[in-house]
Amino acid sequence: MRLPRDRHILHTMRLLPQPDHTRRILALGLPIMAGSSSYVILGLADMLFVGQFGTAALAAVGTGSFAGWVFAAAFAGVQIAVQATASRRKGAGEVPSLAVPLNSALVLLCVCAPLPTVLLFIYTADIFALLNSDPVVIAHGVPYLQWMWLSSAFHGALSAFNGYWNGTDRPTYYMRVVLLSTFANVPLNYLFMFGAGPIPAFGVEGAGIGTWVASMLGVAYHVWLAARHAVPEGFLTRSPTRGDHSLLLRLAVPSSTQMVLESIALTAMFRIIGMVGTVELAAYTVLVNLISFVGLPAWGLGTAGATLVGQALGARSVDDAQRWAWDVIRVGCPLMLLLGVPFWAMPELLLSPFIHEPETLEMATLPCRLLGIMIVLNGVGYMLSSMLNGAGDVKRVMYVNLATQYLILLPGAWLAGPVLGFGLIGIWCVHQFGFRFGQSLIYTAMWRGGKWSRIRF
Repeated sequence: MRLPRDRHILHTMRLLPQPDHTRRILALGLPIMAGSSSYVILGLADMLFVGQFGTAALAAVGTGSFAGWVFAAAFAGVQIAVQATASRRKGAGEVPSLAVPLNSALVLLCVCAPLPTVLLFIYTADIFALLNSDPVVIAHGVPYLQWMWLSSAFHGALSAFNGYWNGTDRPTYYMRVVLLSTFANVPLNYLFMFGAGPIPAFGVEGAGIGTWVASMLGVAYHVWLAARHAVPEGFLTRSPTRGDHSLLLRLAVPSSTQMVLESIALTAMFRIIGMVGTVELAAYTVLVNLISFVGLPAWGLGTAGATLVGQALGARSVDDAQRWAWDVIRVGCPLMLLLGVPFWAMPELLLSPFIHEPETLEMATLPCRLLGIMIVLNGVGYMLSSMLNGAGDVKRVMYVNLATQYLILLPGAWLAGPVLGFGLIGIWCVHQFGFRFGQSLIYTAMWRGGKWSRIRF
């Protein structure tokens, strides 16, 4: 459904959103950004700690993190599914059944997660050997990845609760849990990595142990919050029907498939860059973690926008959904522009705490500048993809992600790096200009087309 032309022009050309819209967007988005920033801080803290063990350790954690995320991503789609369905229920005024999608997600996770977790743990060494051939990297990476598999089993539950709180206008609860997990995770990682008192130093493996313990704490806190605030909304008191399970799977499976295949693609990127060199791989590991920081407004506000779009559609107002989407972008772009300045203006200062070898630091400097310049344009794609998911347009988002990853990113990176010899900078240009910016253009066209507004649950 397209908006009438004059109204569409008014929506897209207004430079700033209405003040009440800005307040609502920030009220939802800032807690999500704060929670997301905790994950970023954790990742950067890990880089600080792991960097003291050398370049091979950085490469091991980078490879292991993304391999672990492949498994976690299999369950992460429940966040999009729970948020989309819960926000629609809230927009339609169905308060007594708000928590039914959450209940459905938790049931499905308890059934599906245990067996693959055990199998992956057993075969970790064989899996890691497929991702990197450096024996030092493998020695660091295998025990770390085993703990990441175990942490991933809890990640699905964390995702389900996150989607519920965000979809029902309570992102501060999500923020509380994430802050608790992070403030526990950082000292736990340090404790297990370097040892203290009766606890021995586990080295790189300690980062995985700390993450596992913090994940369990996060799930426990979510359950406690839900027991206090979500029981009147059906938490553990209203059983999901077969239709509820079917709807959740219809939304979660495409999202999880997208995330799994995206994670496989990113893990393959680590393999491709590892073919170029360990120095390049270490630099790329740090750069990928920095993307998480500079993209915070896009991810946080995009998630807020998904809630606002979902609630507007639940109230049968496509016009409001359109307005919320463009207003979210107007709020997010200036924030990303501001955060991107240090990345292109002073990259060495940002990179030096994480990279200690001069050769690796020099390798990462120019890609860091490009990241700071491109984040505003690429961030539009992040925000629109989140809001398309919030509208339930999960299949088309999945198709775009898979097409751009497997037809542009991977073959382009392989051609630019190992084949043509352009090194990390060539691969990074494919990532930023071909992959991310291409997605932004496609998602903009999809949103303007309006097909998402005709999806019914």
